[in-house]
This record gives sequence, structure tokens and C-alpha cells, in this order.
Amino acid sequence: MHFPIDSLHDEFLRLLAIHHLVVESDTGSGKSTRLPLWSTQLVVKGRRARVLVIEPRRVACLALAEFVRTKAAQATLLQDELIKVDYAIRFDSTVTQKTQVAFVTPGVALRWLNVNGLVDFDVIIIDEFHERRWDTDILLAILKRDARHRLVLTSATIDTERLTTYLEQTPLYKAKCLKAEGRRFSIDLFYQAMQSHDLPELIDIENKVQRAISQVIEMKTLTGDILVFLPGKREILSCQQKCQSLLLNADFSSVVLHGGINHELQKKVLVGSSQRRVIFATNVAETSLTIPGVTAVIDSGLERRTQQRNGRTVLSLLRISHTSSEQRKGRAGRTQSGVCIRLWGSHAALEAITQPELQRNDLIEPMLAAAAAGYRLADLRFLDKLHEKTLLNATLKLVNMGAIDQEGQITAHGLHLFPLPIDTLFAHLISAMTDEVSRGLMIDLVAALSVGQKLFTLPSSPQDLQLLMQWEPFNCDASLLIKIMRASVPEFLSVDKILLAEAKQLANQIRSGLSFVDITPLMDSTIRQKWLLNVINAAPELAFVRREKRYQTLGNGYSEINIGRGSRFSSELVANDGKKSALAAVVFDQFSVVGKGVKQTVNFANCMAPISVNILVEAKVGEENVEDRPSKKRVDQVLFVRQYAGRVIGSRVGRVKGQQLLESIVGSMISGTIFPGLAIKIDQDIHAWNIWQELKKNQHKTSVDNFLSAEVSLTLKNYLKTKLIELGVESVDDLELIDVKDLYFEGIPLWERAEFDRLYPSILTLSALTLQAEYAPKNKLVTLHYSSGSRKLGPKRWELPRWSGWKIKYRKASRVVDVT
Repeated sequence: MHFPIDSLHDEFLRLLAIHHLVVESDTGSGKSTRLPLWSTQLVVKGRRARVLVIEPRRVACLALAEFVRTKAAQATLLQDELIKVDYAIRFDSTVTQKTQVAFVTPGVALRWLNVNGLVDFDVIIIDEFHERRWDTDILLAILKRDARHRLVLTSATIDTERLTTYLEQTPLYKAKCLKAEGRRFSIDLFYQAMQSHDLPELIDIENKVQRAISQVIEMKTLTGDILVFLPGKREILSCQQKCQSLLLNADFSSVVLHGGINHELQKKVLVGSSQRRVIFATNVAETSLTIPGVTAVIDSGLERRTQQRNGRTVLSLLRISHTSSEQRKGRAGRTQSGVCIRLWGSHAALEAITQPELQRNDLIEPMLAAAAAGYRLADLRFLDKLHEKTLLNATLKLVNMGAIDQEGQITAHGLHLFPLPIDTLFAHLISAMTDEVSRGLMIDLVAALSVGQKLFTLPSSPQDLQLLMQWEPFNCDASLLIKIMRASVPEFLSVDKILLAEAKQLANQIRSGLSFVDITPLMDSTIRQKWLLNVINAAPELAFVRREKRYQTLGNGYSEINIGRGSRFSSELVANDGKKSALAAVVFDQFSVVGKGVKQTVNFANCMAPISVNILVEAKVGEENVEDRPSKKRVDQVLFVRQYAGRVIGSRVGRVKGQQLLESIVGSMISGTIFPGLAIKIDQDIHAWNIWQELKKNQHKTSVDNFLSAEVSLTLKNYLKTKLIELGVESVDDLELIDVKDLYFEGIPLWERAEFDRLYPSILTLSALTLQAEYAPKNKLVTLHYSSGSRKLGPKRWELPRWSGWKIKYRKASRVVDVT
């Protein structure tokens, strides 16, 4: 079969010898299947080049490897030598030293890059680069900087001139751009929305899809399959069910295509069928994959992708970009004329392009991947500049995990985490477990949470819920997942067998990578408590406590989270009427959705492990502070109160020493428990001293006398602490050696004190009125506060001291008046 890309064969090989290449071509041009085989014709060190092809999705990786292998077997290339084509994905690899073309996912390529810098390959092709995944952006930045390989980037929708200029900035090779026109058959375009500016939305999606399919079926001149783009598995299943009778009556079959189906089902979708089909798919069908026989596309205009919201990576339902809509439309015209029905308005304002993942996600995994390859993420040069705040957040989190050091270099712990094919936090939790039993539990839970979808569905009937409680008595999502991984699943619990098999496969892969032999017995309360304490010690931010007034909401001091509808934690709350249920939980998995407003997100927990607050106290989360009221019997015996996320989680009576002892002694003095009356006298003396000193400074503003330039804002508490330190008080017993006069404050000279008190009294007693005087010397202001007395009117000016040049105010309750 001839492909449009074939016209570039000679020029591609000529330029590849001395250049990096950016190949731009439309959907269906053959770039994903032709370029890998052509690249093997490049001669490197007297042999033909070995080629690594990086595909953004494993669905495409497997399909393309099989297709190219078949084509290589059908044709003898390069002096009649057969080209060996293999693949490598997370669970499976056929790549050997004899492989000449290897199709791999970006995650596999990053791990190989860390092992040996990909020295086994000469040409590296990054296919569908326009998707701008973080892992392909990282790979390109490192490979460009290392300059060990010839690089080929393919794309249908990207600014190729900008990308070529970016590739130009390499030490050894320049870059060139090649363009090929794809096979373009005419496509009739229709918009379903009533208003031309209506945007894509999920409301009534099942009925919209049903109407569009019915519209295509009625086009009698149109043959072939119908491809329906939907945002996720949930929408695929609901639309498939809604259209079931329509398709049966029209003699159509229905199939699904998304990342969660197994390889055998994928292969069936990607081959032709004698019966017309409706293929319900996510955006995995948007690029790379060729689904034969498609002549009609129905596009919801929606997808689920991640983005940054309030410092969190949020999985959101979003509208696709204009470039994505064109990619989807092109699927209808690959083999013949077709039709595309868009479920939005013809003038809907879509974004021009989809923002790169490095711009919309957190940078924890990219930073660890870069560090594993020997680079600081901030030092790599990307096509788009990284956000400083997101870089800082990722650095802090990885440093706290112990995965990188303060200079951004990877640690031994980080090197241990990176190869594990799971989220960085999950890898950290496995490695941080202090005993083999906890590590075994953590491996099973992480594997169950890493398959991308929920393994189980809670039963709905009260009888089945009671049976579930008997089978797994902790009312715990995490414990339930672990038991599903380890024991035979009872009939009353609905479990996805395909996902379970994948989770068990991943668990075995993690055990193998860690050389770990599982010896974990079935969980009991003692094992469970020790494991969860391990988890909290390793990642304290996973511990949440319930809010006092909003009982369905939990916090950890940094963020709030709501109980997910599918969590057993919520049913436990109902069962106990919110009274005896757990006040805290370890949250292993959560998701965020866009809330109301531009910057607001709502977080939901869907894997929770109920715990008592005693575990939080044992883990020493939060802060423990000393109460101001020491014991009346012993000054060094106080009440310690521990708070976490704004809630008191524990208290204890204990003895203090050092700085805390000084605080306790000072508190006892101020309360009058020891040395009664002393604190009142000292406080009055300090108050007078502050006023006196400020008056002196105002009278001698040009003086450089050390006495007059001293600090004036003395406080009773600070003075007592300083005095106790000067006197050498280190224990309660030392107080018996102190004469009370040793603590007196020597402020205003005695020969001036009586005159000062006359001019600036702290308490004034007038006829039927007692006042407290507050002085503000800088502002020359005296405020007289009502203390007691039966007089209804305030003080008269003639009743008061002279206070020449001062402004005087009288305050009673909230009423303030000038005294004139």
C-alpha cells in the first residue's frame, strides 16, 4: 500500500545522516509505520542503526509493533535481511539485543535512560510529540542535551518551526523539518447544538450520542463504522447501554476502546469486521492508531486530563482544543469520504491547542526522573518554560521524602524509588515501611490503587453490606483492597476481574524488583495498627482528622477533603450516627474536581483507612504546646495539649524543664501562684518605666546616650524570664534560694518616682468615678478608661492633672469622647 509519507523516503534518509528531524504530516500519512523501518537504513559504525520508537500510549505501542513487524516480514529490506521488531510496555517486553526496532512507552524509555543512557540505540523517534506529555518532554530535553542520538519527532498538529529551532540548539546536529500531505478524503461536517456558540458539555450526553448515531445510520449512502469520542470509561458504558436497542435494530455491533481493556480486546477493535460497528472510544483513538473501516466520527468535544489548580494536580473534565477536534475529525476520512458530527456549536470558543503536561501538572515525577538521569529539572531547557512555584513545590516534597538532597541531586532512596512503575509517593511508602509485614501490605495496596480504576463496587443491599462487614470488619477501603488481592472474593462483592489480574501482576512485578518475598499473614487489628502507624510516620500529610462542625469534611492542616461516595468510611459514619465513628483516617487515594469559581477545587477521598486519634498522637503529628496554667502543687508539672489540623487530638500531664520550665514559672508568678502580688508590683513599675523613658527620649531627641536609645517596650513576661536566667534558676528548687527583692524591677530612680506618679498616675479616683489611665507619649495622648463609679457624666478637665500639651479621651464601653 502506498502512503503519502513515501514521497519523503529519499530526503528523509539523506537528511537523517547529519540532522535531527521534525516530520509533520496529517493523520493517516503512514509516519508511525514507515519512519521506524526507514531509520534502520542509517549506517552507524559499519552497521545498520537500531531504532527506538517512543509511543505515548501502550495501546498504540502494541498495535504499531505488531503492524510494523508484519510489514517487515512481508518485505525483505536491507540486503534481504529481516528487520526484527519488538515492543516493551509496563508488564511485558519482547526486546532483546537482536531487536532492531523497539516500540516502547515513555515510562520504559525513561527507565532505560537511567540504566545506560539508551546507548543500545542510534535513532530515537518520539511519535505524536504534539501530545506534549511530561515524560516525552523530559526525554527530549535530556536526549537533546546529551547529544548521543539522532532524534526524529513526528507530529500532525504542532508549531514545527518552533520545534525545529528548539532542536537546532544541540552541540552536534542541526535540525530540519519535513512535511508530507496526508491522504485527505472529503468529510461532511455537522454540528448538533441548537445555538452556534454552545460549548461541549456532559449534560444529556447519552441522548446526544444516540441522536447522532441515528442520524448516521439514516445516511443510506454511507458505509463503514462509526467512531464515537467520549471523555472516559463511565461515559462509554452509559452511552453503549443507551444505544443498545438502536444498534441491535440496525444490525450494528458495539465495541469499546480505552486504556483499561486488555490486549486481546484491543486487537479485535483494531482489525476490520464484516458487520458494521460503533466504536465507543476515549482519545486513545485520536492519534497513532488506525481503526479500519471508520467513515463517521461523533465527537463529544470532551476529555479528561490533568491540570494545576491551587497547587494540586486535578483530573478534570475539560473541552478539547481545536487541534484535537481536527485530529478526531480526520479519522472519518482516512480511507474514503466520511462524515463528522460534533455535539457542540459551530462557533464554540475552543482553545487553539492543549497546554503541555509540564505546564499543568505537578513536577514531582518529572523532577525525580530528571534527577535519576543526573540532571536538575530546573537546569534542563524545555520548549516551554517551567513555572517557578511548581518547581519549588516539587523540590520541597521530594526533599521531605528523602528522594533528592538540598542541591537537587538524587539520593540512594530516590534511586530506589524511581524504577518502581508506580507513583512516587506510593514508591516512597513501600520503601519507608520499617518491617516486612507492613511492606507486604503496602505493595498489595499500591498495586490495587495503581491500575487507574476502582477494583470493587460496594454492595447496595443491607444484607450484603452486613456480610461485607463480617468478611472485612475494619470498615476500611484499604484493608478491603488488600484482602481482595490476597483472598478469594465472595459473591456478594462485585470485583473487576481483569483489573484485579492486572493489579496482582503489578504487585508481583514490584516484589520482583525489590527482591521481596511476601510473608504477610492475613490482617488483624495489631498488624493493621502497626502498618498504618508506619504509613503516618513516612507521610504525615496522609493523616486527616474530622472537622468539629463539618463532620463529612476532614483536614490535615494544609488541605481539606470530603468523603467520597464509594468509600466505606462514609457508610461507617452512617452506621454509627456520627457519634462513635472514627475521628481520623489515613487517606491513600484522592481525586480533585473543579469546583465553583476560577481557582477553587473540591477534593474527595476514595480510599480511606479509619484510625483512632491515639495513633496520630503516637505518631506525634501536629504540635504539642504547654498550657499556661501549671499545677498548683508543682510549678514544673503542666498540661501538654496536642493539636492537629485545628483540632485537639490528645493531652497529657507532664513535667517540664529548660525553656518550658521558665515559661511555667513565669506563668505561676503572673497568676500569683508563687510570690503573690509581686507580678502586679513589677507590672506597674515596668508600665511607669516605659512611659518615663519615652518622655525622656522625646525631651532629648538628639541625644546619643545609650540609656535613652534603649528599647522601651519592656513587658512583664520578658522581664521575668530574663531575670530568672540572670539569677541562674534551672529547677523548681532554685526558687527557694531567691529573695523576692532580687526580682524587683529597678526602673525610675527613687527620687523621681513620687513626682512621676503624681504627674502621670495610673489610677485616678474622682468624685463617684474611678479611672485607669493609658498613656501614649509618642502621640501625646491620654486615654481614661472607666473602671467604676456611679457618675453618669465623664471627668471634667479641671479635675485631672495638668498634662500640658496632651490630648485627653474618655472611654466607657464602646463610647469614646474628647475631654476638653
